[in-house]
Amino acid sequence: MITLAIETSCDETALAFLSSEKGIIGDILLSQTVHSDFGGVVPELSAREHTRNILPLFDKLLKSTHVDISQIDFISFTLTPGLILSLVVGVAFAKSLAYALGKPIVPVHHLEGHIYSVFLERPVEYPFISLVVSGGHTDIYLVEDFGRYTFLGGTLDDAVGESYDKVAKLMGLGYPGGPIIDKLAQKGKPTYALPRPMIKSSDLNMSFSGLKTAVRQIVENGKYVPEDLACSFQQAVIDILEMKVMKSVEMTGVKRVVVVGGVSANSELRKRFSKLEALGYEVYLPHPKFSTDNACMIAYAGMQRFKRGITAPLDINPEPNIPLEVFGKEWS
Repeated sequence: MITLAIETSCDETALAFLSSEKGIIGDILLSQTVHSDFGGVVPELSAREHTRNILPLFDKLLKSTHVDISQIDFISFTLTPGLILSLVVGVAFAKSLAYALGKPIVPVHHLEGHIYSVFLERPVEYPFISLVVSGGHTDIYLVEDFGRYTFLGGTLDDAVGESYDKVAKLMGLGYPGGPIIDKLAQKGKPTYALPRPMIKSSDLNMSFSGLKTAVRQIVENGKYVPEDLACSFQQAVIDILEMKVMKSVEMTGVKRVVVVGGVSANSELRKRFSKLEALGYEVYLPHPKFSTDNACMIAYAGMQRFKRGITAPLDINPEPNIPLEVFGKEWS
């Protein structure tokens, strides 16, 4: 059984073929570069690039994998959350292809895709805590089984990846900010006393806007060491994430932790969370190539939904933000 998966939730156009017997047959991803001058993703430009690239990428994937289009059993695609204009391109392509081939469609929640990105390499026993950290999301979930998610807490303002981008812009470092700050931080020391907002709060919610403001004040002062400021900022972010995950483990009694999303590729984050294993935690992180947005994770989640008999009607439309814990209940 083979699924074609499509991911266009933000600024990556990604497609993949996944076989229930052989695993990943092939995947392709194009990261848009048109946003670098703006310091962030411009929705209209993102949709335009998806429209321009999705069909040529599909043709290239077919040729590189030698999969015949008739071999596709169903089509998986990201329905939510994301930039609505970008989602429309992927959903329209999936629905059009499904109609032409007479194949069923399986919508996937983008965060569910991220959560199961670790399963592309090895399964994780249930239940587990999942920390989703990306450009648009910073959320903690209790995952009791596939499709059984409980939201435990999340950011009240900026997502972690968004904070990295904004801080990088403040410092004039370029875009995307995450890899740039991570690399710069490795050369510095955490010499700046930056705040850790909400780190001691009794709940699992987080806030990063105050941390960003503190960095701005230092930058506007005009006298700072970029490497040390980057290191100080990164240490503060990871301190918050680590403390909230440890608190979630304390609250649930579940010591199995999955850290996913684009920010999970961060070198310091991977180092710090791996050290939790010394405290008796089981820690799982996806390979960096599966951390960022990709179609392989959408294919895996789509395959799990299809095996459970979950498909959707062709008149389904994308939504910018359906909560993960209620996703699919209206049509599955």
